Amino acid sequence: MACLTSMIEPLRAANEIAGQSAFRWTLISEAGSAVESSAMVAFHPSADLHAAQDVDYLIVLSPPDARFDNPRAGNGALRALERHGAVLGGVSGGVFVLARAGLMEGHVTSVHWCYATAFADEFPDCATTDEVIMPDRRRVTISGAAAGFDFSLMLIEQQLGPEVMTEVACWFQHPLVRGEGVRQKIPAMRVASTSDMFPDPVAGAMRLMSENLEDPIGIADICEQIEISPRHLERLFKKLTGKTPLSYYHSLRMTSARQLVMYSNRSMREIAQAVGYTTTSPFRQRYAEVFGLSPDEDRRKINMFRARANSPLPSAPPLGAPLP
Repeated sequence: MACLTSMIEPLRAANEIAGQSAFRWTLISEAGSAVESSAMVAFHPSADLHAAQDVDYLIVLSPPDARFDNPRAGNGALRALERHGAVLGGVSGGVFVLARAGLMEGHVTSVHWCYATAFADEFPDCATTDEVIMPDRRRVTISGAAAGFDFSLMLIEQQLGPEVMTEVACWFQHPLVRGEGVRQKIPAMRVASTSDMFPDPVAGAMRLMSENLEDPIGIADICEQIEISPRHLERLFKKLTGKTPLSYYHSLRMTSARQLVMYSNRSMREIAQAVGYTTTSPFRQRYAEVFGLSPDEDRRKINMFRARANSPLPSAPPLGAPLP
């Protein structure tokens, strides 16, 4: 719901401020039937996907696991819109729908950090970025709801000028207008792409960890490569992240594992191997220590929530708990 309202409300305000209907929008769904958001608020589309014509942009909003009831017809409708000149876009999980339709091949995709592992696993040949907005020819991918607001501000500036855009931003008390090239803000304990916030030794260690999830590298080897003593690296990590390098590494691996548990159909054995475990037993034990339940239980719980009127996914416990 936030993704939808974040894109529409700035356009509505721009029309009001400018005194003209510079922007029009229509809600559509695959079959034209009502759609319920993860906040359990129903939206009533005006048309179905196959009736959508003469649009400048078609922006897909969906969870990452969304699939068309009729994939052949749904994907065909998206391709037809592209052939007729529409720019195709996806916000947050909507990029998965575009990628499954084969529409992101040869294009760079902005992927929300919480979906990055799952997206890379399902679409290993798709180029990705952690920039909040990625326009790439006749595609535009947007990492999340706030980035959708920023994209609408970009459209307003293009159509109505910077003064109207600034007034719209002020209406909504949106103090920072982000454009192309701005990277996502990512929790330091979640992924290593925040490594540019840290001193070179810590950033280098984080980068090596993120590049070696499937075949973990020893902390001593990391220290040797970045030319720092293990004791010095541990002091820096504890000061900057509150964790030892090894604990941080474990958290990084488990975060990637949970994305695969939540957003892929891979077996637990395959997921364990993807994050550096040769067998599932120690993987399941570590997962339970971090998240409070086994990966199998976590997947069942997630599927149960999905089955109940597309309810929001349960939140995982924070990753700050100490690891043995």
